[in-house]
Parts: sequence; structure tokens; C-alpha cells
Amino acid sequence: MKYFAIGFLALVMLSCKNETKDQKGINNELKVGTYRATLEVQDNKELPFIFEVVSPTSLKIYNAEEVIEVDEIEYRNDSIFITTPVFEGYIAATFEGDNLSGSFIKESLDRIVPFKAEFNNPNRFSTSVKPLLSVSGVWETIFSEGVEGDEYIAKGIFEQKGQTVTGTFRTTTGDYRYLEGVVDGNTMKLSTFDGAHAFLFTAKVSDSTMEGTFYSGNHWKEPFVAKRNADYELPSPNELTFLKEGYESIDFEFPNTSDEMISLKDEQFKDKVVIVQVMGTWCPNCLDESKYYADFYQKNKDKDIEFIALAFEYVKDKETAFSRIERLKTKIGIEYPILLAQFGTSSKTKAQEKLPMLNHVLSYPTSIFIDKSGKVRKIHTGFNGPATGEKYTEFKAEFEGFVTQLLAE
Repeated sequence: MKYFAIGFLALVMLSCKNETKDQKGINNELKVGTYRATLEVQDNKELPFIFEVVSPTSLKIYNAEEVIEVDEIEYRNDSIFITTPVFEGYIAATFEGDNLSGSFIKESLDRIVPFKAEFNNPNRFSTSVKPLLSVSGVWETIFSEGVEGDEYIAKGIFEQKGQTVTGTFRTTTGDYRYLEGVVDGNTMKLSTFDGAHAFLFTAKVSDSTMEGTFYSGNHWKEPFVAKRNADYELPSPNELTFLKEGYESIDFEFPNTSDEMISLKDEQFKDKVVIVQVMGTWCPNCLDESKYYADFYQKNKDKDIEFIALAFEYVKDKETAFSRIERLKTKIGIEYPILLAQFGTSSKTKAQEKLPMLNHVLSYPTSIFIDKSGKVRKIHTGFNGPATGEKYTEFKAEFEGFVTQLLAE
């Protein structure tokens, strides 16, 4: 029944895109103002986020300092379809007066999450009592503690002003985006929504510990525990992924969106510093990294440097994967090639099979730095995006310094 619903909604959406407002008319449209949206996750929890309608055809989604501008909005009779930039996910809803009711849909993963939005409500989370403590600071965190194959470490970094909390969890493979929420008594509640991922964190907190649950959409949840540790640091991202013994370089050949096979042996990469980006168009951390790389390349493409991205896509066919890649390139102005390395799954085990010289593919994104002689000089796992504050600044300084070194050799 779930698959029928997804297919039906997709069919309605496609037909909607072929009809203009003048052809069918609109019984309702978004009112200018602020909406509180909620997604229904497990345990009867609501994952809230705020969006502001600027006009009936544009809105902004807010997560702490992050502002996501959305201009792909379609109407058909009493229905509305909102597609977030770059990512596949979209909201399909009907009007209930000034409010909305429907679903957040990711077709390729067969996922439907119940969605509602209330007009003229600016409060992300409601609170009942004043905070009993502050969560500001650094938290040494373990997700799925004791669960073999699932346990992993993280660093919580939060700032609390009054009841409002912002921050993120950094892991060895990236960060959990811009989180925003509240402390209600001794309960911390944080959420984010960007069109790819929908995250909710809830925890009971004391002065020195927290214990909670992480929800991702309505398909995943896991426990986490944390303790205050101002000196806590994660392992170096430059030591997690490396070449297997006997290798000095990498090799691959994959198609670009024109279905032309591209290899590092091609003339455009000879005697150049090359940054190979392992990524996916569905991945928010990859989007952050791609924005930075696209800007850096545009400013430095007159130097002996090239970027090339390898996309590992979970969509089910090559044509859809190519269209996702083209959409990403157009939306953020990527001038370097993005090759389709894999489709039908984003499995890291399968990805490692495409790059067998690596010990593993641990994270999307991963960046491989190659010098002018073709040797791999560094592999950086994950990406500390803008939500991580000073770590993002440190990454940019390290990246630019190392590239300058390679160019000078």
C-alpha cells in the first residue's frame, strides 16, 4: 500500500508540473507569513521546523543560522508540492484553511513521513517550565553504546541563550547539520530539516550528563549518552581512510552526465594537483563541501588544479542519477566534472569495491588529494560544515594551505 501511495503522489506531481495556474486555477495558495511545520516520527514524537513564506511561490526554511531558500513550489487545485533545493525529497499537501496537511516523500527510498504545517505559529518547540540548567559547552557523546556494528562516537557542541539552544553533533564522518531547539526544565529538544534529512534529538540532561534518543525521519532511531568534556576531540579526519599497502595512487573510469568515460589518465588531469571528491547528491554534508569546492575552483581554475567528483547515488536508474547530478551542478554552479560512480545504492561497502585501493569508504564526503605526479598525499574523511563554526574555519585554512603546498612542488 505504501508503494502505491508513493507512485500515486508522484504521478499527481508530474501532471501538476505540466499545468499552469491559468490552466487550472488555484483554490488556495500559501499565505505570506510564518508556519510551524511538523513531521511525525517514531514514538509519537513531532519533529518541528519553521518556514517563512515570502510569496506564494517562494519560502525560506530556518535551522538556527541556516536559511534554505525554496522556489520550486507547484499548485494544483487544493494541493501543493514543495521541493527543496538539490535534494530529492518533496512535500505533498492539501490545504486545511490556512494550514497544510500531507506527507514528506522520498520516492527512491520508498519513504513517506506525515507532515503538517500551522500558519502564524513561530514557535519551533513549546516549553512548559524554565530551564533548570545550561547545556552550553562540549559533550563527549556515544550513539548506540554497546551495540556491535552500530556504536559510534561524536562531539556535541552547543550554545544556550535563555531557553534557546543551537549547535550540532560532530562525528568522524561529518556533522548533524544546524540544530535548533530548547531546554524545557531538564529536557533538551533539538531538530533540523533540510529536505534530505529530518533529525530530532531529545534528552534528559543533568549538569554533567545527558541521555537521549536520536530520530531520523520515521525510519530510524537510536539512543545516545553524553558527558561534559571541554577537552574532548575526535580522531583526526586525515587518518581514518588510507591507501592499502602497495598502492601510491588511485585509478577509476566512470561516465559523466553526457555518458562519456572520464579517467584520471585524461589529459586535463596530467601534471595537475587533483582533488577527488567522493560524494552523493543526496548528502547535505556533501552539498556544503561542494559549495566550498565550487567557489574555490572558480577562483583558482587558472592554476594547476582540478577537481573531480564521484557520485554514489541511491536512485534506481542511471538517467535519474544523471538528472540529480545536473540539478546539483546547476543549482550551485559546479564547473568541475561529476562522474556517476554508482547508482541503485549508496552502500559504502559497494563504494569501496569501486575504489579497491582504499582501506574503506567510511564517509560521504571523502576527499582524496593527489599531487602533480599522481601520488595520493592525503585523504580527508567527512566534512566539518558551516554548522561546526570554528572547525569549518580550521578546515578551510588547512585545505587552502595544503593545496598551496602541492601547487608549489
